[in-house]
Amino acid sequence: MKIGFIVNDVMTEQPTFTTTRLAHEAHQQGHDAYLMGVGDLAYDPDEFIRARARHVPLEKRYKTSGSYLADLIGKKGISQRITVDDLDVLMLRNVPSDDYIKRPWATTVATEFGRVAMRHGVIVVNDPTGLAKASSKMYFQLFPEEVRPRTLITRDRDEVKAFAKEEGRCVLKPLQGSGGASVFQVRESDIPNLNQMIDAVSRDGFIICQEYLTAAEDGDMRLFVMNGRPLQVKGKFAAFRRVRSGGDMRSNIHAGGKLAAAEVTEKDLQIAEIIRPKLVQDGMFLVGLDIVGDKLMEINVFSPGGLGSAQKFTKINFNKYVIHALERKAHYMQYYGRNFDNVDMCTL
Repeated sequence: MKIGFIVNDVMTEQPTFTTTRLAHEAHQQGHDAYLMGVGDLAYDPDEFIRARARHVPLEKRYKTSGSYLADLIGKKGISQRITVDDLDVLMLRNVPSDDYIKRPWATTVATEFGRVAMRHGVIVVNDPTGLAKASSKMYFQLFPEEVRPRTLITRDRDEVKAFAKEEGRCVLKPLQGSGGASVFQVRESDIPNLNQMIDAVSRDGFIICQEYLTAAEDGDMRLFVMNGRPLQVKGKFAAFRRVRSGGDMRSNIHAGGKLAAAEVTEKDLQIAEIIRPKLVQDGMFLVGLDIVGDKLMEINVFSPGGLGSAQKFTKINFNKYVIHALERKAHYMQYYGRNFDNVDMCTL
């Protein structure tokens, strides 16, 4: 199988990133694995998509994703212009919000090029049309209300103040963005000084005002869903908890959160089942659900990370099973031809 991974920039990848782990696992299983950045893509006059991609010699094996990545981006790595349309699978693993400020041109590139590559039978995951719908956190509001916190999305500061006063305690965050940047918890005592928070969040666009979930004080859980179902191997789920550190309300790891083992309950599985139809409809092959109490805080469809964290607590290499699932999709495509559309292939 020939598999490509599109990231923001190959040279900024890290050994712990889930994309690196997936590419390493694909290579270890004998597949041709190529990494390319959004800026490496091109649409040639012959109407084929090509890219300047990096890979390592297929015959060499690596014990760790760190040694694999070191060779891939180092002198031992091979830089080669490949025809993306010749790939069996293309994984869109870039994070558009990371480019939103400094490289706005890069935010939609992967989905646009991925959609064109589909014309020649490349299986593109997650489905680029589905990802285009999810280009902002507004996508979250399209899921059933019963699994979401009460939410206001606006740029009107008076509406924000009214919502905060009504809730008594709420969370403000930008509609565009990720990783816990510009996220504020508003208490009743903060309302007289709310203008500064509003200015900070609205600087880059719309504001999400969300009811505060008291269960968030215990952190959140990341649960991976693959092919519309919670990813489970040998009775263990691909999941982990993120617990707050000190007084920081954010549980994101790079915002100071700590990792812990997760216990996936029937309530969590019910949430996954409620949103499954839309995930399947939109061709979301691999996503990360961030669950707080009995509510979803976020659905990560762009490059969900943390499979390595799940492995830390379960001792299961979930990356292997993701690659196996992609192998099955490639097999179906070769056997049945193009009788399946890309959404079907994302959820088989």
